[in-house]
Amino acid sequence: MTRSQKKGPFVHEKLYRKVMQAKDTGVNTPIRTWARRCTIVPEFVGRKFEIHNGNRFIPLFVTEDMVGHKLGEFALSRTFRGHSGGRKR
Repeated sequence: MTRSQKKGPFVHEKLYRKVMQAKDTGVNTPIRTWARRCTIVPEFVGRKFEIHNGNRFIPLFVTEDMVGHKLGEFALSRTFRGHSGGRKR
């Protein structure tokens, strides 16, 4: 289920402030975040993030095509190891 149009996209305020501060100062170091549910807004384009997937931080460079998606979509948290049936010995 998607978020209501009336509410608008969810953007973590602290993360947004960090991005704007990095843009003002010109610093290009990756921004570490645990906010996987944060929506990518146009201000994030061209920035580097490190998104926590529950185990480690996954590096991400934001492009224009990613606007409107969530940060967590690009840092997979589950590893599929295959089905157990049908293995030959």
